[in-house]
Amino acid sequence: MDIAAPADCRQEEQQNGWTPQRRSLFGACLAHLLHDGYTDQLYVLLPVWQSEFGLSYAGLAVVRALYYGTMAGLQVPSDRFVGRLNSRAALALATFVAAAGYFVMALPFGFYGLCGGLILAGLGSSVQHPRASLLVANAYGSSPRGPLGIYNFAGDLGKATFPAIVALLLPIIAWRPAVGLMSLVGLLVALALLALLPKQPFVAAKNEKQGNGGGDGRGFGLLLTIGAFDTATRMGYLLFLPFLLHSKGGDEATVGLGLAILFAGGAFGKAACGWLGQHLGVISSVIATEAATAVFMVTTLFLPLGPALVVLPFLGTVLNGTSSVIYGTVPELARTGETGRAFAIFYSGVTAAGALAPIVYGAIADFSSRSVGVAAAALTAAAIVPMILALRPALVHRHA
Repeated sequence: MDIAAPADCRQEEQQNGWTPQRRSLFGACLAHLLHDGYTDQLYVLLPVWQSEFGLSYAGLAVVRALYYGTMAGLQVPSDRFVGRLNSRAALALATFVAAAGYFVMALPFGFYGLCGGLILAGLGSSVQHPRASLLVANAYGSSPRGPLGIYNFAGDLGKATFPAIVALLLPIIAWRPAVGLMSLVGLLVALALLALLPKQPFVAAKNEKQGNGGGDGRGFGLLLTIGAFDTATRMGYLLFLPFLLHSKGGDEATVGLGLAILFAGGAFGKAACGWLGQHLGVISSVIATEAATAVFMVTTLFLPLGPALVVLPFLGTVLNGTSSVIYGTVPELARTGETGRAFAIFYSGVTAAGALAPIVYGAIADFSSRSVGVAAAALTAAAIVPMILALRPALVHRHA
């Protein structure tokens, strides 16, 4: 377990000027920023790979699923495999493996090298979500929702910056050198995590009601389903967005700009939806954001390039922001003492949905049209509304 001796924690605080609690949060945010950036920079590369390897929409989704599916399927076993390591060692090692995967992708090994690198990178990224989330939840004990919101916000910063950087590099250098540079960034982050994170992570005191998994598990399965549908909506739309912008006359730089402002809106949405959740509650805020998501997604189909780019940050606010409310509810609905396992299961489920859903939407688009694929993703967002209403009894029971 990641339990620090109080004397060691005080000594680290005196030596570094940062409390181990703050260092744990900052390190988790840095890891989240990198790994989410690694995940979503792939969208900028999809059109390049389609052209180079002659892939269909469904084929692109399958290639992407090599990374995303590996990350989803291995989150629980990977978390157990590194369970004997402290969070500092586990996150640094996982980041190094993810960077190594991108390095393999950058080598001139053709299509099979690309596939192998995606699998290796997905293996490295499979550790980050459950371990970093647990690190934050443990560090902040009875008040994890706010810090977990900051942690999720950091992931959206990575989503906003990494695709933009890759999009700016592609007109200058080929995609393999660009990916190689991003591999170097991952190596530097792995070294930074070793220097930043406490050797013995801090664990805050917990009370009986809001501690490390203070619930009876009621409603967790439904919350997982809601999270899976929310992720499926987001990943389905992102599969089509680069091609949607291309069809409106946008070039590679425009695609990068579109992704950047969408994710920038998502980063803002983490804070906005957190505020909305505090004032309206989980149920009302999720209903509002999912309904707006469906409307904005369909709207972008009919707008020309300029107005569509204007809509994207608003779409990003609700498209990504909803997850902040959903993820922050995991500790509340986890069984007592099983927050770490709940995070691993939750992230496995939502990541698996993110891997499989684009394949389904891609197949729909291949057999009909891109617009129908986007509409299918919008309907998925709308389907969350009755499910979140069904979650109300579990949340009422939790706060009774």
